[in-house]
Order: sequence, then C-alpha cells, then structure tokens
Amino acid sequence: MEKETSRRIALGRVYMTPGAARAMADAGDTVWTFLWRHQLGNWGDVNAEDKQANNNALANDGRLLSAYHTRTGVKLWVITEWDRSATTVALPEEY
Repeated sequence: MEKETSRRIALGRVYMTPGAARAMADAGDTVWTFLWRHQLGNWGDVNAEDKQANNNALANDGRLLSAYHTRTGVKLWVITEWDRSATTVALPEEY
C-alpha cells in the first residue's frame, strides 16, 4: 500500500454514475469505502506513472485519479477535479 497523505483531500461535491452505483450495490460495497481511501491518498490500483501524477497533483493542484475494484472485481474510478470542487465515482467506460 502506498503512503497515505497526512491530511484529507477535499472532495468537493460527490457524484456517482449509474453504472458505479449498480456495481457497488451488486457487490454489497459502499461508496464511502472508496471515497475514504481516495481522500487519504491511497490511489488503489493505478500504475506507477498515475501514482506519481497524483502525488505531484497534491502539491500543484492537479486532478486526482484512483482506481479500485468492488468485491466482484468491477473496476471503479474515483476522480477529484483539479480545483477540488467535485469528485466523481464512475466506471471507466462511463467517464
């Protein structure tokens, strides 16, 4: 697991796509689990380049992207906009 940030990331307004909501309901997961990890800087299943981009974005007000999997293996993205005004939980194909 990567190093988590010492402070919580502002999420702004939180949005969820219909597909993400369905996938979590089917798996018995809750959105809060994924949002909490994202908010603490646990980027989940992103590659090394995306992890570095996220770490740079924390210092330079950039967009943040995390990737997680539901208990049934469906991939979800959690994306916080550069200005921290909004966070969206979506299936990759919905974004």
